[in-house]
Amino acid sequence: MSPTESQRPSSRPSAFKMTKLALVSLAIASGNAFAEADVNDPLREGDTNNALPTVEVTGQTESTVKRRSDVSVDNKALPSAVTTISHDDLETLNVGRDMSNVFRRVPGVVANNIDQGDTGNGFRMRGFATQGTHGADTAVYVDGVPQNIPSSQGGAGHGPVFLEWLTPDMIERIDVIKGPISALYGDQNRAGAVDIRTRTGGHDQPSSIGVTAESYNGRRLSLALSGEYNDIKSYFVGDLYQSDSFRARAHNRRNNLFWKLSKKVGDGIYSVRASHYESDFTAAGYLLLPSLQAGLDPKSVQYNLPGFGNAERTSLVFNRVPAASEEGWYATAYAEDFKRTRAITTSTTQHTVGKDDRRIFGGRLAQNLSLTEKSAVIFGADMRYDEGDAFRQQYQYNLPTSNYINNQGLQLLTVGLFAQGQYKIVPSLKVTGGLRYDRFDYSIDNRKLPAASTDYTGSVFTPKYGAVWTVSPAFELFANVAQGFRSPAAEQISSSGSLGPLNGTGGVISNSIKPTKVKSYDTGFTSTPGNNWTLGGAVYYTLNEDEIVNTAPDVYQSVGDTTRKGFELETRYQFNDAASVYLNYGRIITARINNPTPGTGAMLSVPRHTYKAGGQYKTPMGPGKLTTNIDVYVTDGNPFYSGTPSTSKDMPVYTRYDLKATYDYRQWQASLFYILQPHEFGSDIAYGTTAGLLLSPMPKHQFGATLRYFF
Repeated sequence: MSPTESQRPSSRPSAFKMTKLALVSLAIASGNAFAEADVNDPLREGDTNNALPTVEVTGQTESTVKRRSDVSVDNKALPSAVTTISHDDLETLNVGRDMSNVFRRVPGVVANNIDQGDTGNGFRMRGFATQGTHGADTAVYVDGVPQNIPSSQGGAGHGPVFLEWLTPDMIERIDVIKGPISALYGDQNRAGAVDIRTRTGGHDQPSSIGVTAESYNGRRLSLALSGEYNDIKSYFVGDLYQSDSFRARAHNRRNNLFWKLSKKVGDGIYSVRASHYESDFTAAGYLLLPSLQAGLDPKSVQYNLPGFGNAERTSLVFNRVPAASEEGWYATAYAEDFKRTRAITTSTTQHTVGKDDRRIFGGRLAQNLSLTEKSAVIFGADMRYDEGDAFRQQYQYNLPTSNYINNQGLQLLTVGLFAQGQYKIVPSLKVTGGLRYDRFDYSIDNRKLPAASTDYTGSVFTPKYGAVWTVSPAFELFANVAQGFRSPAAEQISSSGSLGPLNGTGGVISNSIKPTKVKSYDTGFTSTPGNNWTLGGAVYYTLNEDEIVNTAPDVYQSVGDTTRKGFELETRYQFNDAASVYLNYGRIITARINNPTPGTGAMLSVPRHTYKAGGQYKTPMGPGKLTTNIDVYVTDGNPFYSGTPSTSKDMPVYTRYDLKATYDYRQWQASLFYILQPHEFGSDIAYGTTAGLLLSPMPKHQFGATLRYFF
């Protein structure tokens, strides 16, 4: 599409109807193909991301703590705090319209959709990624495929994450890895990484069909088909979703399709999956807190002019993992077509419209070797190539003008080499070490200021070291020192100047910019005081050694440092098979720019306090079983700056209560949920401005119900 063509979406793309027809046809075909398959032993569930991750805090339905001191490629073998979210955990969460809710119980993590349509998933931890960066400081992978979008214009900033193409039915497991300790994760791995693995299907995973009704006209139809035929496992998910917003004149229409086939061949398990996602939305924007306090209707639309947008994402992914053990070679290859448009309201007549139109290709090849019973090493290489357009354009009365903020054609190539090893010095002490080398070769066509078009070459080394000491069978200590990085954004390398038309004069090239490096120090513990009781915690210090900032108009340089310090604590207790509770607390002691630009604030906008608590209770009821869950989430002490001169203030406290009751009877499952957000002006979605705090008002009450049939 030409950059000058209108990006204003129609009320709903015609492709939605085609997708619905495809969903129904594929569902019928898949159901017939696998209905008469014989029951076989399930294939080994593959670790498609090949990571040497870490973990230890498991989901609410598990109380077993894995030892980091084991020599393993599993996600529990690194010296770092990691939370694992299982598929069973997802079944007990109120995910609804926002995929960010899957992280609702993770210690220290603030995750949300910004309530402006499918515009990205906010993900903040350890003081990184202030509101609006959409997880750009966390490396997110799905089946080994990186999800961060470099130099995005249709979302927010450089490296945002868009997970709306996923649904809970598709996910088998999520590992949230705190800190840049794993050498297998590349760009954006500064706060840490998220490793998501999709379901494989087969006779051990049931098929289901479900319908959901939610507040504000939320409606969902979901279908999951799982089966086997001639030793081929199949898993298909189709999901149709639409909802209105608590806010006026806002809606979201979303379709998701997913199909994965897996088969054991020789000593490997090979899988291929295809997915397609479409979305169309309008958004109500943000409102000033002083105006709301003065009586403005919280359902109002910013400037009385809704934002808008749409998205499409089509992916094809191939994976290979060893079948019998962790030792062996791993392979991933992927191709994606990614399109996203978002219009942000800037006045009563204007929008800023950002668009990404990308083709993305890449892969990874890795070899895991168990050298001895005490040592192992994994090494390999990965590559990613992005090609396409990224621009932001000014619209007047919903029509495009000739004025652009930027407009770039991108060819972005990243190649990484990595190695990570483990060695058990004595039975109670294991050391780890890793190293990544990443090289960037970019070609940037600056259509707004052609003189700023340029090629860019850069590279970065990021080492990682750690140790795990098993003091006793019930107590482990871990510590690490690690570096992560973030690549330069295209706009930082080739700046576009002030608002204006294409083919302007001038422009500044800053192709000496280096990737931003982060150095992280962690120490923590895991304890099991009793068979049903776990305790864990970690203290961290992070130094961003060369933050990239805009030092003058059109001039970007690596200057100054940012510092983050904090700790996280968590405890879980399983009373019996029926009842369990959890409690965690995240405290950010320091999150500041060490040398702020004159006239700006030093504190970063991240909550100083994050509280999470909850419980689960299961009991027989009549002929079936009732499961109830309660989750409480509180953020407090989130600073922002407003006024002239800038004055530091704290955002209102935000509190959320989630209640869910699920009743299982034979092949039927019925669920009811309720969300309470009691504070009138509390919001997890807010920004500081000169005029005051801008926020997206939240409804006080939300309800929903789901009915599913398993077959």
